[in-house]
This record gives sequence, C-alpha cells and structure tokens, in this order.
Amino acid sequence: MSVPVFKIMFPGKLVVGNGTLPQLADDVLEMKPSKIFIATIAPLQKTIDAFIAPFKEKSIEVLIDTSIVAEPSFSDFETLMKKVTPFNPDVVIGIGGGSVLDISKLVAAQLGNKQQLRDYVGIGLLKGRKKKLICVPATSGTGSEVSPNAILVDDTDNQKKGIISPYLVPDIVYVDPLLTVSVPPAITAATGMDALTHCLEAYTNKFAQPFIDLFAYEGMRLIAANIVTAVKDGSNIEAREKVATGSLYGGFCLGPVNTAGVHALSYPLGSMYHLAHGLSNAVLLPYVMEYNIVASADRYAHVAVALGCKREDDVWTTAKAGVEKIKELNKACGIPTTLREVGVKEETIPQMASEAMKIQRLLKNNPREITEQDAVSIFKSAF
Repeated sequence: MSVPVFKIMFPGKLVVGNGTLPQLADDVLEMKPSKIFIATIAPLQKTIDAFIAPFKEKSIEVLIDTSIVAEPSFSDFETLMKKVTPFNPDVVIGIGGGSVLDISKLVAAQLGNKQQLRDYVGIGLLKGRKKKLICVPATSGTGSEVSPNAILVDDTDNQKKGIISPYLVPDIVYVDPLLTVSVPPAITAATGMDALTHCLEAYTNKFAQPFIDLFAYEGMRLIAANIVTAVKDGSNIEAREKVATGSLYGGFCLGPVNTAGVHALSYPLGSMYHLAHGLSNAVLLPYVMEYNIVASADRYAHVAVALGCKREDDVWTTAKAGVEKIKELNKACGIPTTLREVGVKEETIPQMASEAMKIQRLLKNNPREITEQDAVSIFKSAF
C-alpha cells in the first residue's frame, strides 16, 4: 500500500537547549519591532523582566498579559483582543503552557485580519497571518509551540473547538527546558502524559506516517523513561530536558497525523467537568489502549517496547504489557487511575459519550472504530 500524501510545517527557526531563552532577544531585535506583545504566566514574571530588558534599552514598547490561566474560551480571546488591538504590536510572543501558546497564535493571526474568529474555526479556513509569531513553551506537554493547532472553548455550547492552519505554526520557537523546572509535580505529570499521548496516538493512528513514526516512537521512549523522575525531582535537569524533547516531538506529530480516540473522549471531561486536558488524557489512555489493541496488536507491541517493556514471544502479551506500563506510570506520577477519582458521575457517561461523538475529526483517526455505545463502554471501564 502506498503512503498517503502528508504535509508537515516546521517553524522557520527552532532552538532547543537549556538556558537559551536570553538568546531569543537577539532574534527579536533583528526583526526591528517598535512594539512587542507577550502573553505569559505570572510565575514567570522575573524571567520575563530579564528577557525584556534589551527591548526597554532600545525603547521598544512591550505589553505583557498574564490573564490566561486556564484553557481559554472565545470570550477570553475577545477580551484579550480588545487590549492588544489598539496596541498593534509587530511581534507576538507566547511564553507559557499550551493555553498561553494557543492564545498567542490566535492573537497573531487576528491582528490586522478581516476574518473573525468564528470564520476560521475548523481546518484550513484561516487565510493568513500578518504579524510575527514566536512561541516558547514553559511546560512539557502540549507541543503547541510547533503544531498548527489552537484549541478554544466556545462559550455558546461549552464545546472545545479547534482552529487548525499552517499559519498558526510560529516563525520562531525556543525550547528552553530550564523554564519547566519550576512547574509543580501535578502539572509536570499531567502535561508529560499528555505529550506521551500525542506520540502514542500518532504512532497507532489509522493514518500513521513512517516519517512521523520517528518522532512518535522516540517521543514515547524519552517521556516514559524520564517522566517519573521529572515529577518526583523537578530540579533534575536531564529528566526535564528529555521530557521537553519528547513533548516537542509530540508537537511535530499533531499537524500531519494528529491524535485519536483518547483525545476525542477527553473533550467532554473538559467541557462538562472542567478537568485539565492533560489529566483527562492520562486517565483515559490505558482504557482506550485496551479497546484498540485488537485492531492493531503489532503497533501496540512496538509501543510497549518504546515504553520500556520487554518484547515477549507474542505481540498480544507485549501489547498488553504496554497498557500495564501506562497504568504504572500514571500511578508513579500521582495521576488518578479512574474517572470516579476525578469527580466524574457515572450517570453522566451517556451524555459524555454523545458529546465525544462530535469530535469526528479525531475519532476518524482511531485504529478501531468507536461508536457511541463503544464510548459508553470505554468510559464505564475507566470508571
């Protein structure tokens, strides 16, 4: 069978390394901006103050916003645009977790754009971007810094909506693992397992690609071997660096291949229970893996080996060991193992299954078809 055509959009410049953030200032100054907008998070304020010092010296105006503290909504975006539009920056920089990066990508796309947000919700509907965009992840999880995706919650129906466009891939990306050292253990765990899920769902995807398999497999290997250390000893620079690299690889998987059943089923957990995206994925991952193995035992056996399991005599045994390995990683990272533990009520499972069916852009990628009744069964097994 011939390999289907696929596209991957890499950022114009990618810099990866400990302590590299200060070097970004030189790249920004080369753009000769008069105004810079930075979306970030309050805990990084000291780091940001040092970062913007060279801009202040050159009398470049800098506007900083720390309003995005959770998964952003359409109204959060509109509120932020009221603040940023009159400022009209030349360069937009996102320094933070996935929510901050997603909102930064959309701010850069919206400035000077005649389209409105609702005009380009979906795949490939954004017509361009006029402002320079730079992304710097401060967590190791979403891979948003190199993906063409941004996710917002629609206030009208409380559903997460995806905006997918090559124009959302940044011009410059800096991955400085030292920025993740101060991330608390629970967030390190959830975002790290989210990144592992990106890699795992790309590798087992119905539309898996040999080129993306390289990133997906190595991403799984790096994260599985280092996530527990990163959670338990956040100051371990080597573990932080390897999880950050794995997360970056997961981001490369999102554009050309994307995720599948785990992510689709996690959407209702976010919209109905406001559970963090990474936590939802981590809890559901082993249960969706169990459901999928029958359709792709060979692939799931490879996954198990990437996770650190021994290759057994048959693929089924090996594949199932991979499921147990994910459960072990979750437990070691302090992640709940059931939906009950995160506050989900059993009577809402049918509604959750119904809501998950709306995410066909991801469900179509799953190696085994998931019907509404299948979703109910998976949620019940996770309960």
